[in-house]
Amino acid sequence: MRERLPEYLKRPIIDTDKTRTVRKILKTKCLNTVCENARCPNKNECYSKNTATFLIMGNNCTRNCRYCNISCAKPERLNPEEPQHIAEAVKALNLKYAVITSVTRDDLPDGGAKHFADCIYKIRQLSPDTKIEILTPDFKGNKKSLDIIIDARPEVFNHNIETVKNLFKTARPQGDYETSLKVLKYVKDKSDILTKSGLMVGLGETLEEINTTLNDLHDVGCDIVTIGQYIQPSKQHMPVAKYYTPEEFKALEMIAQSAGILHYQIGPLVRSSYKAAELF
Repeated sequence: MRERLPEYLKRPIIDTDKTRTVRKILKTKCLNTVCENARCPNKNECYSKNTATFLIMGNNCTRNCRYCNISCAKPERLNPEEPQHIAEAVKALNLKYAVITSVTRDDLPDGGAKHFADCIYKIRQLSPDTKIEILTPDFKGNKKSLDIIIDARPEVFNHNIETVKNLFKTARPQGDYETSLKVLKYVKDKSDILTKSGLMVGLGETLEEINTTLNDLHDVGCDIVTIGQYIQPSKQHMPVAKYYTPEEFKALEMIAQSAGILHYQIGPLVRSSYKAAELF
């Protein structure tokens, strides 16, 4: 039996003309969102503000992270029309700030970097004033893939560290802590693109490990950090080791400050793209 969710982690259902409009546009363009696939608790709030985080390259991931609700299955073929559909949805929603993420595609030689870039280029064509944030996998640290992303010039490059080093083997066995740090450092060293990363708490980490992770992110020049509570998507996923209280999240803000992180969003329901435009 899963532990009852604390009241401060519950969100009311919001169903308005705006939320229905967002859903209609996404359905018409045959687009996925991480809001739906990862069961984000802020989904309806974001929809009510005419925004969503687009999930590209299919619904199936080639990795099996034990905290994530996205399916690990045979990946789908890339849809060459998807970048155009993303751009049309951004324009239809009149987005001033668009966030694009993806499943991990280790089956592709470039990890899907060109597909990310194509989305950016298409958005620039239809909505040249829209700011773009991308949330990418690690591309296995492939520098050629990262160069493709850098050349496309998103305003923000986000790659989530997700958890502390000690929990990688358990939580994300196909990932690598050092590779994630190297990805962020490479983008920062080679460009003036803002870099961003996020982690979940409640998987069994210690405050000392959180502090070390934040210092590591600071050392690779990470500009923006998000921290939120892990919520177990199903009984098949990692159990929650701890629900942090709002007061404990305030203490995490102090740890971030002491690590030298200048820009952060920290709170129980914070997710990597939550209020991304405001944070930018």
